[in-house]
Amino acid sequence: MFWNDHEPPHFHVEYSGQTAVMDIRTLALIHGKLPGRALGLTVEWATLHREELLELWERARTSRELSRIDPLP
Repeated sequence: MFWNDHEPPHFHVEYSGQTAVMDIRTLALIHGKLPGRALGLTVEWATLHREELLELWERARTSRELSRIDPLP
């Protein structure tokens, strides 16, 4: 996430030189491209952490400190 970023609520993904932007609410790919397995793991992770992602989105929009979210187990 980036400070004071544009709507809709989203997060940025980097994997093996590729980048993507994912919508937090729908988990749809907004921009970019990821290999199928990486996209699947990203959706799985985001599904588990959607509430945390939305909270961090709101914090980023108001330039407050962000925290890390745990990876998949």
